[in-house]
This record gives sequence, C-alpha cells and structure tokens, in this order.
Amino acid sequence: MSVPTAIAPTTALSALLDDLRGEAPDIEVRASSPETAEFGYDAGTAPRRDALAPDGPAVAFPATVAEVQLLVRLAARHGVSVVPRGAGTGLSGGATAHADQLVVSTDRLTRIVEVSPADEVAVVEPGVLNAALNERLAPLGLFYAPDPASWRISTIGGNIATNAGGLRCAKYGVTRESVLALDVVLADGSLVSVGHRSIKGVTGLDLVSLFVGSEGVLGIVVGATVRIRPLPVARRTVTAFFDSTSAGAAAIGAITASRVRPSVIEFLDEPTLEGIDAARDSGLRARGAALLLIELDGFGIDEQTAELTTALEAAGARVRVESDTDAEILWELRRSGRRFDERSWFAGGDVAVPKSRIAEVFAGFPAIQARYGVAVSAVAHAGDGNLHPVITLPIPVDADPAVVPASVHDAADALVRAALAVGGTVSGEHGIGTVKRALAAEELAARVREAQLAIKTALDPAGLFNPGKAL
Repeated sequence: MSVPTAIAPTTALSALLDDLRGEAPDIEVRASSPETAEFGYDAGTAPRRDALAPDGPAVAFPATVAEVQLLVRLAARHGVSVVPRGAGTGLSGGATAHADQLVVSTDRLTRIVEVSPADEVAVVEPGVLNAALNERLAPLGLFYAPDPASWRISTIGGNIATNAGGLRCAKYGVTRESVLALDVVLADGSLVSVGHRSIKGVTGLDLVSLFVGSEGVLGIVVGATVRIRPLPVARRTVTAFFDSTSAGAAAIGAITASRVRPSVIEFLDEPTLEGIDAARDSGLRARGAALLLIELDGFGIDEQTAELTTALEAAGARVRVESDTDAEILWELRRSGRRFDERSWFAGGDVAVPKSRIAEVFAGFPAIQARYGVAVSAVAHAGDGNLHPVITLPIPVDADPAVVPASVHDAADALVRAALAVGGTVSGEHGIGTVKRALAAEELAARVREAQLAIKTALDPAGLFNPGKAL
C-alpha cells in the first residue's frame, strides 16, 4: 500500500507567487525563506543576526512602473498585503513585513528621468539615492536640499514616505517642501499623477502633501518631480562651544533673535560629545560641554558670520570659524560619530518641539534619568526644534541582551510625552511606523484619527497597503 505524498496547503501568498511565475516571469521574486528575513525589518527594528525571524516575507523587485502595477493587481486578487520598501534605512518600523506579506522593493527603480535647470526640477524614480541625485546635479551647479543623516544610502522614495528632514531643514525645509508632483500606484493597480510641475499650483486638494509622509499606507510612489536649487555661492562652518548643556540649549534662542538664518543649526549635548570622543577620539569635549555646529551659506557670508558671532558670544559661546578641512571632519562626526556600546541597551527616535522650548526639554532629562535609572542624551536639528534622543542602560553580565527592560521603553515614552506637554509632536521626521502608533494616538484627537482612517479606506478599501503602520 503506497503512502500518499503530503501536499503543502495553498496559501494566498503561494498562489500569488504561482501567478507571478506564469504572468510575469521577468520580475525577480524571492519566496519567503530565511534568506529574505532581513527584508522583514528596517534599521530601527532589526535585531541581531541570530535573532532574525526564521522566514522573511516574499520580496519582488520590479524594474518598471508597469511591473509595480501588475504586482499590486495580483496581490489584490489574492488578498495579500503589500509592504513598499526603499533602502530599509527607516527608524520607526515603517517597512517591517511578515512571512505572509509581499515586499515590493524599489531597488531597481533608479532612473533619474529628467533634470531641468530652467524649471528647477528633477524627475526621479523612487529608488534613486539622495546622494546619487546630488552627484548628478553638482556639475550643473544645483542641489537637492533634503539631507537626512542617511543621505548616502537612503532613497528619495523612502524620504518621501516619511517626509524625511535632515540637517538643512533650518533653511530649506523637510522633504514635503521639495516635492511638487508624484506618480502613485493605488491599491487597484491604477496609476495616478498628483501635483504639478510648476512651482505654484492650487487646483484641487493638495494630494501631494497627503502622500508625502504617508509611509506607504495609501499607495506606492513610483515617480517624483522634485525641486532643485542653485548651489550656494559660499558655505561656512561655525562652531560655538559652551560650558554646559543648559547654556548651549538656551543660546539657540539667540540665533532665532538675530537676522541670520543658517542653513544648518545642530546642537550636541555633553553626553553626546563624550560619546563621540569615546568612539572617534575626536577631542570635542575638551573644547566645551555643549556644541552648536552651524553652517552659513549664500551671499554676504562675512556679514552673516559677524552678526552670528556677536549674538552667540553675547550668549556665552566660544565661537570659531572652522577651516574647510576641519568642517568636513566635524560634519562627519555629527552624522555618524555617535556609536552605541554593545554592552548597553538603547532606544532612540525623534520628537519635535517649538524652538523656544528646546532648552526646557533638555532640562527635563535628569528627571527622566532619575525616575527610570537610565542615561539620556540627544542631538537636535535646533533650527526647527527636532530632537534625536538616545536612552541607554548598561547590560548586566548575566542578562539576555535581546530582552530590553521595560524601563528603557518607558523612559523613551516619557520623553515623547514631555515633548507633547510643551506643544511638540511624536515624530518630526522619522515617522510613526509600528514603533510610535500608540503614542501618535495620544497626540491626535479621535475625530482626526477617524478622518485619517477614512482617507485610508477610500484609497485602499481592502487595507492591503502596509497594514498596521502609521495610522
């Protein structure tokens, strides 16, 4: 008597993959497996390699807009949820995915379709790296302003998904201020274009702003028309060191009160300077206990420098104009100098507050440290009130590094609530993703949440686009 061969049950995802093999054999698709586990996380949620999920999501790599449309239609046919993914550099869990989901990667959508100096726009696909666009623009004397810390490896599509900010936000704004039009694949596979190529335009509702920052829950961005700007005629880096974190945070107001509008204003507190020194032997702490790292640009840079210096020295700063070589080192230390000790648990994130309340938030760190037994430090895009705090706690010798104590997360939540208490917001640029959904519910009124969910339902009735994120 023969024994019947066991047949694996057909799942919605396996049926979808079967259809893809038959209808779209040219699209590279990787089935759910241990090899795709890394696609189940973003930079903010990835565990150690030995703690990855046993099976990751299925992953598709479309190379054209039409292939994205086909993938979405087939996913809708089988009721499989879709997770759009850029470079995976996000910090809020916005690109996390499970084994029964289909990740649509933009890795192959990397064309810079057009650069028009006359219109001051570029048209790009979502997989174009921020750095790649600026490399293309530099010989033309142009640049794309948004510059998140991950600008070398993050994609324009990912920046759009989270409305990413970065260092130059103080003068040039976040991603939304640089996006004029979008091409978006909706949940039924249709392709729509929203916005306009012109700098101004008020026809209809502003759907571009709706999609920017929506974290892939409304549609998949497959093209973007973005603003480009002339490179400044000059740039200059100015440092202002202070004797304490509180003195440095208070001095931010002196910049606002002046007539100077720097392109970048970064504030680093005392623990941050000590951490950078420990990791890079940089000697920053020897120059002071807090640092305002500032970039000026444009015409009249000598006049800007003089007025800024006067304002900062009156606030107790030791001011220096840095050489180009030293400036390059300082900006690299700001972007990547912080290192987190593997012997400590840590939680990060971002919040944003009115600029006038930045010093108040820093002044609240000692109370959070005392209450939860953790260490708290932060850097800030001080020009727009966006803080990037880090909570750390040493791991005892006999503890499991993978099990983060509740006190670490509780301290991070307390810091967010401190920002809300002074008129701030849960996230200034990292997005909500999965990490901050509960906290976002504390910020948004019930009626506002209902309206946002109604928009989601109108555009994605079956709830297949990036479920469980943002809203």
